Amino acid sequence: MPPLPKKKHSKGRQGGRKAHFGMKPMTLAECPQCRAVRMPHRACPSCGNYNGRSVATGSSFE
Repeated sequence: MPPLPKKKHSKGRQGGRKAHFGMKPMTLAECPQCRAVRMPHRACPSCGNYNGRSVATGSSFE
């Protein structure tokens, strides 16, 4: 059988362990075509370009 904890860990120990799980600010990049803000490594939501070519088509893109 695996070993089991003998006593409950306090909330202070729990909080210290979870202190590194906080949310980080979202990284944003500028589209080189239309200068709109987009997430890196994704197609631009306003013009549909990625890596210098048009990859997305649809009603929301020009």
